[in-house]
Amino acid sequence: MRNISDLIEQYLKHMLQESPEGAVEIQRNELADKFSCVPSQINYVISTRFTLEKGYMVESKRGGGGYIRIQRVDLPALKTIQFHIHQTIGDCVEQSVAEGLIYQLEEARLITKREANLLRAAVDRDTIAVKLPLRDEIRARLLRSMLISLLAK
Repeated sequence: MRNISDLIEQYLKHMLQESPEGAVEIQRNELADKFSCVPSQINYVISTRFTLEKGYMVESKRGGGGYIRIQRVDLPALKTIQFHIHQTIGDCVEQSVAEGLIYQLEEARLITKREANLLRAAVDRDTIAVKLPLRDEIRARLLRSMLISLLAK
């Protein structure tokens, strides 16, 4: 007999297969009611079985009309993006290099002006107010995670 986590996972994967855009938006509480479980069970399934490494992007909006959006990501494209970002950024990145990469992505229209501005604000030395070399390491982690999220749409 399958456990509740397996059933929830199977249900969500079936919904994704049936979705023409390869994405689903769910209400956590509604799904918990459907499976007669607590909402934290839904969180557990999503956080362990729908990860970026497994080919899924998960976006969550909290609040009254909140939702969880799960999107299937094309793995070859994701691997290519991750490889390129890791090669460009590495384990640490200076602010000027980060800004140059953001500029290139914006010029290539891979990210919007708004996304570029958010990235610049997040990786700015005044935002990451710690001493070097830790600042460049944090900047690399932030930039890598944010770009993988943005470019894997």
